[in-house]
Amino acid sequence: MGIFDKIKEKLSHEFIDIIEWLDYTDDTIVHRFERYQNEIKNNAKLIVREGQTAVFVNEGQLADVFGPGTYTLNTQNLPILTTLKGWKYGFNSPFKAEVYFVNTHLFTDEKWGTKNPITLNDDRFGLVEIRAFGTYAFKISDAGKFVVDIVGTDNNFTNFEINEHLKSLIATRFTDTVGEANLPIELYAANTTELSETCKEVMQPEFESVGISLEKFYIENVSMPEDLKKEIFEYSRIDKLDLDKLTKFKTAKAIEAAAANEGGTAGAGMGMGMGFVLAQQMGGMMNPQMGGQQQAPAQQQAGAGMPPPMPAAVQYFYAANGQQAGPVGFEQLRALFANRTVNKDTLVWKQGMQNWTALSEVEELKAFLGGNTPPPLPQ
Repeated sequence: MGIFDKIKEKLSHEFIDIIEWLDYTDDTIVHRFERYQNEIKNNAKLIVREGQTAVFVNEGQLADVFGPGTYTLNTQNLPILTTLKGWKYGFNSPFKAEVYFVNTHLFTDEKWGTKNPITLNDDRFGLVEIRAFGTYAFKISDAGKFVVDIVGTDNNFTNFEINEHLKSLIATRFTDTVGEANLPIELYAANTTELSETCKEVMQPEFESVGISLEKFYIENVSMPEDLKKEIFEYSRIDKLDLDKLTKFKTAKAIEAAAANEGGTAGAGMGMGMGFVLAQQMGGMMNPQMGGQQQAPAQQQAGAGMPPPMPAAVQYFYAANGQQAGPVGFEQLRALFANRTVNKDTLVWKQGMQNWTALSEVEELKAFLGGNTPPPLPQ
């Protein structure tokens, strides 16, 4: 090698005396300080700005970590690197080491969502599918661990690269959390705040295991198929209605319409007869305790030619979650069977029964089960 070659080689290996990183981007998480074929000068200045952490790596091993501030690099503030290099009595010559600047500010408004629908088993609606999406915020809490476990030798690690990993982690843990919550399906959309907080607590340890802190986690929407929405809305309305009162109201309106359409004496007589029956029903409904005293004179005035009062509707009690519920009328019990609140094995009781009995064993309730065949015609 000639003298000019040696001069060229010496010039190509410059000594670095200032180490810093000015971040002009919004998505860079880790930037490796470029010192290709160059060495760091003894007593060089290290400048770490607010929102940054500098990590020194020597031959693949994590060495010293520096927070915001200005440092003069020597054996006093590079204790781990000094040990790795074997500098027992200090050093005066340049040295080589990889320096990674880690962006520690808060990364906000990151998007997440379930790529595939989540299947849940609801007690009333069976197997159902939901989807969810939202946002989260994170920051690097342990720069050394993050560089070693995630970044590796990447010289410019961006937000996009880590987001793919984080979104997969979130989707997996969200699925586990909603599956264990075991809420009624309609409550997932109504309790997004509580569910968001629970998911954040579940996910936090896994984020911290790679040096990341999950600062915020929000569920913005939980969606389900349109046909399931309609079914839930219908169930909600039926659950709030008093079907027994609704039936009586519709009966009264039908009687009123029939009396108005009938002509002559027969129509008037029919209207009066229906009026007596309706008065007895409404009287019993409005004042049950005095119903018996009010009905007796009405029956005497009606005379022997009038039909007797309609029998009182049968009321049923049923067992739900180990508790007694009811009483409900026949039609209301049918509606509860239709929306799966009760089933063929639900225990029911009415006045006159000695013991609670499965719904499928009560003669008049067998019609709920379907598939009944009529008895043969008489000969």
